[in-house]
Amino acid sequence: MKTAPGRACAAAASAGAAVVREAHAGRGSNGLSIRYKGPVDLVTEVDRDSEEAVITRLQRDCPEVPILAEERGAVAVAGARSDRRFLVDPLDGTTNFAHGFPVFAVSVAYEERGAVLAGAVVDPVRDEVFTAERGAGARRNETPIAVSSATELERALLATGFPYSRDALERALARFCALARRARAVRRAGSAALDLCWLAAGRLDGFWEEGLRAWDTAAGELIVREAGGRVTDFAGNPFENGGPNLTASNGGIHEELLRLLAETGGG
Repeated sequence: MKTAPGRACAAAASAGAAVVREAHAGRGSNGLSIRYKGPVDLVTEVDRDSEEAVITRLQRDCPEVPILAEERGAVAVAGARSDRRFLVDPLDGTTNFAHGFPVFAVSVAYEERGAVLAGAVVDPVRDEVFTAERGAGARRNETPIAVSSATELERALLATGFPYSRDALERALARFCALARRARAVRRAGSAALDLCWLAAGRLDGFWEEGLRAWDTAAGELIVREAGGRVTDFAGNPFENGGPNLTASNGGIHEELLRLLAETGGG
């Protein structure tokens, strides 16, 4: 590679975030071209413009590595190894962005032989860059971060997301209610990538969601692990990127979180 994977992820995510930041500051949702991938699943021209900026930077820095991007799909590279790729979410939190609600991010991760080795998530509103490389810890704006030390769910601040599928919504709401009764509070901000990064930085203590895609979770789950957190599926099995559901925590509340998820049909 011309550029190390971790540096390539951060540079590419920052390139996409610059596009998103300019659009958000300049016009918000005014005049946005919006189309629907599902009944409530939006995509805007800014998603596409951000994705183009990310892909252009990755192809410049690592031209031999294939890319899987949310909007464009697979970007093939002739003669490239099939066991590695970049995973790109050009605008995680598109609905928030379209409404001018300032919680969204750009996420880029590098995966090799099924393992995520590097990732970056950039919050263009707060100018925060979260990064991690496997075995090297996690950082926010180059400063090391670590998960919280909470050990009791009753004193924990949790986050979750709701699936786009209306069929799965009732199940998600049941989990939300169960956890809201036991935790200090539960937040639903609308960007899984940022929820995971905020967990890694100790701002949240736990997170769960189903229906996420590989590009939603790749960078964020690595950042959580490298910050000392734990990531599994709802049943407590090792999380595989792109899996149907994810539970992440600081580790201290993980077992209790899993137990409550199981009681509401999450295990």
